[in-house]
Amino acid sequence: MLTTLNTAYSDTRASDLAWALGREPLPALASLDLELQGVRLQLRLLGASHQVLLEEDRGLCSETVACIPGSSTPLPLGVAKRVDDWEYEFAARVEVLPPVAFAGRAQELLALVSDHPQGLAGVFPGSPHAFTAMLARCHEGQFHWRTWHAYPQDGQLVATRTRVGARVAAHAGAVRA
Repeated sequence: MLTTLNTAYSDTRASDLAWALGREPLPALASLDLELQGVRLQLRLLGASHQVLLEEDRGLCSETVACIPGSSTPLPLGVAKRVDDWEYEFAARVEVLPPVAFAGRAQELLALVSDHPQGLAGVFPGSPHAFTAMLARCHEGQFHWRTWHAYPQDGQLVATRTRVGARVAAHAGAVRA
């Protein structure tokens, strides 16, 4: 799904992005509700980037990557954590592209996400290449999502990748007679 976001473009630089786990739902400009293998997943576009809410009987996992006033947690290159009964892995990278390459990559990503049934993309007014895009999937009981945050004025594209899955319990090696 592709939408034009009804807000001023507020993300000014990739370096302004922060990462947080466990935040309450923030006001969304657009959202996509999915059910993947009985698990509720909501992709949310914020005026300041994205939030993903994953909820099932085991608990709730909330990821926020956005320009968060007062946040002290910058966007990390990688994180691995336990969240309730989930194993959570996050990775981010920043690509710097020249203008022509940036425009081509932006068009490619928007085409990929906009028609995908598990994709959500929002373009900010003023530039067709200022966008946030999200794509989710479930594979072998693991939930995956990718996001892209575009900053055309700097030629920066922030790509994130997240995997969330059930924690595997350790098995005791004892044998019963």
